[in-house]
Amino acid sequence: MAQLTVISHEKHAGKRWKRYSSYDFAAQDALAPVVAQEVSRACLCLPLGFMKTEDAYHLVAIQGLKPGVNLLVNQEGNWVGGYVPAAYRAYPFVLANTEDRRRVLCVITDNDLVNDSEGEPFFDEEGEPSSAVKSVLKFLEQVWVNTQITNQLCDTLAEHGLIKPWNVHIKSAKGDQKLEGLYCIDEAALNALPAEGLGAVRDAGAMPLAYCQLLSMQHLHLLARFAGHREAVEAMVEPESGELNLEFLSESENIRFT
Repeated sequence: MAQLTVISHEKHAGKRWKRYSSYDFAAQDALAPVVAQEVSRACLCLPLGFMKTEDAYHLVAIQGLKPGVNLLVNQEGNWVGGYVPAAYRAYPFVLANTEDRRRVLCVITDNDLVNDSEGEPFFDEEGEPSSAVKSVLKFLEQVWVNTQITNQLCDTLAEHGLIKPWNVHIKSAKGDQKLEGLYCIDEAALNALPAEGLGAVRDAGAMPLAYCQLLSMQHLHLLARFAGHREAVEAMVEPESGELNLEFLSESENIRFT
């Protein structure tokens, strides 16, 4: 878990922070939260789905096919997914809740971005948060507000029976794998929704989210190709035979939906 420090004049008046140049901090994120404000762009590049926590559904970008692996971050720390979720763009800053439920701006400190001499200052000469820090805070507040809206949209879709388990079977060199714990829009239920329900979903503003999620499902094939290439790189030489294993290149269809 990332180490967070609440930003204060006492702790950060003489400190600076550098903007990240690598996505290594996201390399273990198989999922990332996504908000409705970015769905129209994210769905063009990334597979989107829902995950369930307790009794609520949350919108996520699917970035890996197994826990702890983000296939959209390569070995050099570059992002190869085409669209970067908003959840990453303010790094190393995050909003966190205090015990009395106040939102405070924090900085992640288990990295080399916070230092004494390089980058943007945390505070200006008057002791006020710098313009860069204010911009980050404004952005994170916008994401937080949109997260609440997105959760409400997910609630609306669930209330009308439009979210179902997403059963995905992935074929790899290690055999068939079932991807569990994900949910998607039930297209058949959406098409069969009575006029009253359809109007309620439309009026709540949830219809674009439903269609964008359905559109985005096609990109899961891209993740399977990334996974195949990564497996090939990690096991370029067969331990027993000493030969290159390029069998994955012959797979024309490596994902099956049920």
